[in-house]
Amino acid sequence: MDSSVFTGGIPALMTPCTPTGEPDFEGLVRKGHELISLGMTSVVYCGSMGDWPLLTDDQRQEGVAHLVGEDIPVIVGTGAQNTALAMAHATHAQSVGARGLMLIPRVLSRGSALAAQSAHFSALLQSAPELPAVIYNSPYYGFETKADLFFALRKAHSNLVGFKEFGGRAPLSYAAEHITGTDPALKLLVGVDTQV
Repeated sequence: MDSSVFTGGIPALMTPCTPTGEPDFEGLVRKGHELISLGMTSVVYCGSMGDWPLLTDDQRQEGVAHLVGEDIPVIVGTGAQNTALAMAHATHAQSVGARGLMLIPRVLSRGSALAAQSAHFSALLQSAPELPAVIYNSPYYGFETKADLFFALRKAHSNLVGFKEFGGRAPLSYAAEHITGTDPALKLLVGVDTQV
């Protein structure tokens, strides 16, 4: 599976709005083109910047479709109020031709339960088996993905190709040593720019 979308600079996109407060998808596409023209490898849409809860599910998917339709390599975040909605976003991303997924943990219900997170990630990976995916690890989600869970998921889902760490120096060292450092094919993404 081609995981090259997870290399280089990968900025996150916020959804711009019109003066009336509606999503400005033309502006979104312009910003995507601008970033790619500046040398970015791809962009993340509806990741963890906070705009996805402010958009309807249809608006989120429309934004993804606009970016893909303009040949902007996009990685789609799966944050949602429940696993079923997250699966719908993953399935949509694959169906329209997105280049990858950034898997966001369960955040509202049983977020600290290992079994719940494992089932959630597994469902997302199954929903879009043709898309390479990374698990996004952030202390703000109240759950920390460790090596045992990552490798159990990777054994069952070949589209899990990497790990994005946002927790700072110690968690980044852990991820580099215990997760991505064990297999050169795995990608390690750094979510805190000041840590590189």
